[in-house]
Amino acid sequence: MSKTTLHSLMLLKKLGEKATCITSYDASFTQRINQAAIDIILVGDSLGMVLQGHDSTLPVTMGQMVYHTRCVDAGNSTSLIMADMPFMSYRTIEQAMTNGTDLMQAGAQVVKLEGGLWLKDTIEKLYEQGIPVCAHLGLTPQAVNKLGGYRVQGKSPEQAASLLNEAIELEAAGASVILLECVPSGLGKAIAEAVSVPVIGIGAGPDTDAQVLVIYDMLGITPGKPARFVKDFLAQEGEILKALEAYVLEVKSGHFPAPEHCFK
Repeated sequence: MSKTTLHSLMLLKKLGEKATCITSYDASFTQRINQAAIDIILVGDSLGMVLQGHDSTLPVTMGQMVYHTRCVDAGNSTSLIMADMPFMSYRTIEQAMTNGTDLMQAGAQVVKLEGGLWLKDTIEKLYEQGIPVCAHLGLTPQAVNKLGGYRVQGKSPEQAASLLNEAIELEAAGASVILLECVPSGLGKAIAEAVSVPVIGIGAGPDTDAQVLVIYDMLGITPGKPARFVKDFLAQEGEILKALEAYVLEVKSGHFPAPEHCFK
């Protein structure tokens, strides 16, 4: 199996075929993810919650992201690796360049930044220097305190129009991928149709170009009540590899996410 690239993801979008993404933080899970033929691995700052036990992603450091990206890269053979830039690691363009370079040298092919139009200049500079960017819109966990909690975004017509405009503007600035979290399904569909780059959804409905889940969530081992957009594939299949393969099959066939995993 050939390695997933941004070019191959663009081709899937043009063909109307779904792509799959899952988080990983180490080499062992990464090898299973490769066996299941998952297209994208996200080395997420979600590790702050599922590995470190924090109640948000804010305590995660740049050094930890570099370490876990190296671990994932060591086990990877086929997936495209996307790595999160953690909280306050890209507050200036110069800082974004330095930290983005560190993640790329650790094995990432794309770096993910959370935010809106204020990221335009940063994305332009990173793109110019050969660092592909995924722009994370909607619910942005690093801004959880500003947002007042983990809430669905884009519910009003004004908010929806703003998010749609942000996606279009950030693509124009050079974003290679858009990630939408916790937005109404109709808005997820509208944004996926409005931009030419792949749109990855989590709680953004079935019409985005790809889906992503945190691996600990889809294996049912995250403490507490699962989010609406989560499905426990391990409970369904009984084995980790079969759970990952079922996730791929259900995303590509359009069976996941189902209506009960989506927001209106």
